[in-house]
Amino acid sequence: MSIGNSPEDDRPSIEDDGPATAPDGPSIGRVLQQARIAAGLTVDEVSSATRVRIPIVHAIEGDDFSRCGGDVYARGHIRTFAQAVGIDPAPLVAQYDDEHGGRPAPTPPAPLFDAERIRPEPRRPNWTAAMVAAIVVVVGFVGFTMFGGSDKGKGHSSVAEGPAQHKPNSPAASPQAPKAPAPKPTPAPSDSAIAAVPADKVTVKVTAVNDKSWISAKDHNGKMLFDGLLEKGQAQTFQDGEKVDLILGNAGAIELYVNGKKIDSKFDDGQVERLSYTKGDPQAG
Repeated sequence: MSIGNSPEDDRPSIEDDGPATAPDGPSIGRVLQQARIAAGLTVDEVSSATRVRIPIVHAIEGDDFSRCGGDVYARGHIRTFAQAVGIDPAPLVAQYDDEHGGRPAPTPPAPLFDAERIRPEPRRPNWTAAMVAAIVVVVGFVGFTMFGGSDKGKGHSSVAEGPAQHKPNSPAASPQAPKAPAPKPTPAPSDSAIAAVPADKVTVKVTAVNDKSWISAKDHNGKMLFDGLLEKGQAQTFQDGEKVDLILGNAGAIELYVNGKKIDSKFDDGQVERLSYTKGDPQAG
């Protein structure tokens, strides 16, 4: 043992390929090792706390930073090691930079116009297509408003009639009718009214007599026959070979004739009713 060396002095010798100790103070590895010992920590504990592998911890304490994988990783290992043993990492990182050529200059960011050059040109909105689509929607809506309510169903599925027509036992369907509703007649429909209804189909007539009401009607296949608002005094008639499904939004304002017979069910104002009718004697679903 050389005179003047203490047993605790386990600094790496020149034969250990470690860098020479800085003349103005202890090396980075020596400072970290002494701080670890002073903190009462083992190499395994430092490795667990910093997530730095045990061989690299030993190498750092021997001032061998070649196993860190580069200057960036070496600085990171020194910083986390110092924090784990409770000392300020800044002087050690600065010492590392002094001993290894200094911190490299940051890479300048690419010019903004380079990024703009590779950015795809935003697509301009196709106003022509949007205008054409809007025109088609408006024309379709106007056509439905003008003809949808009065166009009778063509084929076997359904018939949707336009504004109310005068039939036996039905109130006058005139917009100029007085606000006070006329009393509903109670006698059963005449034989002529029943005979006018096809026996092989279900026929439903809906009239808004007391107030306006939103209604929806579908055939047995679920096809929409009508979906809209009936103003007071207006009526719609629907036909299908098997079944007509109704939804009445304000059932108390509605008068129903099914297969030529008046439905005497009493509905409340504002009540929503879901009804289904088939051929023959009317039976609410």
